[in-house]
Amino acid sequence: MNIYIKEKLIAKFKEIADLGWIENRRFGNHGGIGNTLEDLLGIEENNLPIPNAAEWELKAQKKNTLSLTTLFHSEPSPRAIKFVPSVLLPKYGWEHQNAGIKYPETEMSFRQTIHGRSYSDRGFTVIIDRKNEKILISFNSKKVDERHSEWLENVKINVGLNELNPQPYWGFDDLRHKAGTKLLNTFYVQADVKKDKKTKKEYYHYNKVLMLQKFNFKGFLKCLEEGNILVDFDARTGHNHGTKFRLRQNHFPDLYEKITEII
Repeated sequence: MNIYIKEKLIAKFKEIADLGWIENRRFGNHGGIGNTLEDLLGIEENNLPIPNAAEWELKAQKKNTLSLTTLFHSEPSPRAIKFVPSVLLPKYGWEHQNAGIKYPETEMSFRQTIHGRSYSDRGFTVIIDRKNEKILISFNSKKVDERHSEWLENVKINVGLNELNPQPYWGFDDLRHKAGTKLLNTFYVQADVKKDKKTKKEYYHYNKVLMLQKFNFKGFLKCLEEGNILVDFDARTGHNHGTKFRLRQNHFPDLYEKITEII
């Protein structure tokens, strides 16, 4: 594995940009853009071999994509309750689309990707409580789309139509530490993408690199409030895939105090 000092790594990014179009080396892998970049750098997956490597992340993303980038996983408090599998899934969940096919007939699902700008079609949103320094998940039955009326009736029977009680939340201090540790500094690499119609092979041109330093928690909260960071619940009866904080395209710089354009 190659060992880099930061300056050498920056020079390597410029060399890769000069190579032009590069074939996806992990064809068929959804993470091909990041994996191919790691191959070009000669590094192991998400493991930057530079001094203080624990303080740096490498993020690669296609330009002009609507896909979200996962920042980190974090389950809400109160942790003792295990809120997603013990409350949200059984009381606010709905029949899994593969219940009775791939999974048992009793398989339930709770999948919601929500943020602070608006309510989801099932009435969930994110609230930033700056006074009490909490990020809360809120439910408002009046915001539920009418196509989910049957589901809402089940919620009424299961738990009632009032606000979640208790409300799942993340404390500012805990989340600041979690995000700040994971995203302290980041090399953010973007690439143009093209696909060969005959071979179906994908090619990348890594032509934009930003060095992002000093994680900014205020920027994180603002992104969450404006809908550019989303909280993603993905649970079914048989497995909780974990609660993720995910970021929309082009908003990585909003999370940092210092932005240096490398390419």
